[in-house]
Amino acid sequence: MRRKITFFILGASGSPVKQKTVSKSFLGFLGIFASACMIFFSFVVCDYYNVKKTLINIRGIESDIVSRTNEIANQRKQINKFADEINYLKTKLVELNSFEKKIRIIANIEKNDDQDSLFGVGGSIPEDLDTNVPLTEKHNSLLREMHEHTKQFKVASTVQEEGFESLLKHLEDQRNLLASTPAIRPVKGWTSSRFGYRKSPFTGLREFHRGLDIATRKGTSIIATADGIVTFAGVKGLMGRLIVIDHGHGMVTRYAHLEKTLKKCGESVKRGDTIALVGNTGRSTGPHLHYEVRLNGIPVNPERYILN
Repeated sequence: MRRKITFFILGASGSPVKQKTVSKSFLGFLGIFASACMIFFSFVVCDYYNVKKTLINIRGIESDIVSRTNEIANQRKQINKFADEINYLKTKLVELNSFEKKIRIIANIEKNDDQDSLFGVGGSIPEDLDTNVPLTEKHNSLLREMHEHTKQFKVASTVQEEGFESLLKHLEDQRNLLASTPAIRPVKGWTSSRFGYRKSPFTGLREFHRGLDIATRKGTSIIATADGIVTFAGVKGLMGRLIVIDHGHGMVTRYAHLEKTLKKCGESVKRGDTIALVGNTGRSTGPHLHYEVRLNGIPVNPERYILN
């Protein structure tokens, strides 16, 4: 006989006592069922919180994906922009090279054979980068091309720098040569005796006159006809008081019969600097400047070097 448990239920309003009898097995079943419900409910609550947590994580991941997608889009725009700038840089390098060639043609300066090509010996101008390619498909391809272009530009910039340096050096040499070449009249006055053979005013005999005599008032300022260094300033025989200027490149000028020298030996002078005063020293028939131009030690006609 199964053991049973009796429950007495008392009413609150004085109603008769109710009696309820159940078996212990039924109570055990209710306990197991209640425990199962509790466990199930616990799993449901736990799953709910896990799902909620996962949903929050998914939303965070989605937000991160959106952010990274936007970042990738911006990076692709930057890559396209850099590609455009590389194309622009290449255009400017080519323009600079063309400009250098024009200057060389005008100045009649030839370029070295190893500087003939902007992008190295045998190198050709690279094609423009295609900035309209879909980066989702050819991202790495465009980056490789950009990297290759930058290497070529490094070579081109070195070649261009060397070209401009050689051009600048040549132009500086030309400028120095021009600055050191007599080109102006040393004193105001009238020409009393020219370069070449003449009848000597002292002996009456035919002699070779190595310079140009310019007659003017005593004390008139004499200027240097080109840049140079004074190599002599003093008295020298029949030339009287004399200044000699070495202009380099084998060019020398001499100024004789001076009243006074205003520059010392070893002093640098520029074209147009006042170097002495007209005088009548040495063997002279009157106040004048005896002006000589010598090239590699040989007297040449000074009038060829007077452009004003």
